Amino acid sequence: MRRIASLLTVPLAALLLVSCSSGDGKSASATPSATGSAAQVPSPVASASPMPTVSGDFGSKATITLPSEQPGGQFVVSVVTEGSGPTVNKNDWVTVNYTAKDWTTGKDLSSSYDSGGKPQIYQAGTGQLVPAFDQSVVGKKVGSRLLVVAPPAAGFGSQGSTALGVGKDDTVVFVLDIVQAVPQDSTISGQLTQPPATSPQVTDNGKAAPTITIPSGQQPPTDLQTYVLVKGDGPEVKTGQTLVVQYTGVTWADGKQFDSSWNHGGAQALQVGTGSLIKGWDQGLVGQTVGSRVMLVVPPSLGYGDQASGSIPANSTLVFVIDILEAV
Repeated sequence: MRRIASLLTVPLAALLLVSCSSGDGKSASATPSATGSAAQVPSPVASASPMPTVSGDFGSKATITLPSEQPGGQFVVSVVTEGSGPTVNKNDWVTVNYTAKDWTTGKDLSSSYDSGGKPQIYQAGTGQLVPAFDQSVVGKKVGSRLLVVAPPAAGFGSQGSTALGVGKDDTVVFVLDIVQAVPQDSTISGQLTQPPATSPQVTDNGKAAPTITIPSGQQPPTDLQTYVLVKGDGPEVKTGQTLVVQYTGVTWADGKQFDSSWNHGGAQALQVGTGSLIKGWDQGLVGQTVGSRVMLVVPPSLGYGDQASGSIPANSTLVFVIDILEAV
């Protein structure tokens, strides 16, 4: 169901977007070709001369020391310390902390470690971000700290980034800490705790969408029902966080599936508790723990009300099973 799916797309922070314009002065989309054709992005190398140096430990703000020479123009992705976690693959949802410095001006830039900062979460290698983020993490291990030297073609191009304070044609140095990687086919495993027999029942199907069975002869509830089928041991979900989830949804009236992340690419990112989702999701997911599988029975008043939406009839009670894979 397209409306649900569209709500599960979170705009990435301005830090990560390539800014460019087309010949008619209109803004162009943020893609690898935003600084020109894909061939203009230089292939990354492991080292170059001159090179910045990095001090500090993984998980804390890095200190970046620039050499006195000007950058040589190479796109550098250097492993400062290698982690012991899984390898990041293309399309994984990767969580990254970062420190940044403008080599051209010598200015420190905003960092996720600053007060009010937060890690970035995005799909690796999908061409949606500047290559300095998009390409550098693919093939690297979770727990690694990377030093990335991004010339304009691998960074913010001839437009720079007003939001970040990067001028046009500036070379930017990033230190990236790879915190987590969630493959698109990830699911929550574990023994299911079924809700009462008068509620929908759930069958686990491994890497496929779970089966939701509506109880025969039962009227739907009039308020939100939340059932924790598998209790995760991660942190609690907070309002405003970005979640990575797998989900599937059926209508109570006929038990038919109307939407599922398994049908359009796998795990999806969404922002919870900010009004961008139906109220049943905002109310039902905040306070749950990462690693949980949760079933929500959402009455019309917390779903789409008296309006039809795609294949969902007006005044429908909706049943979702949601795997909470990550929260940032």
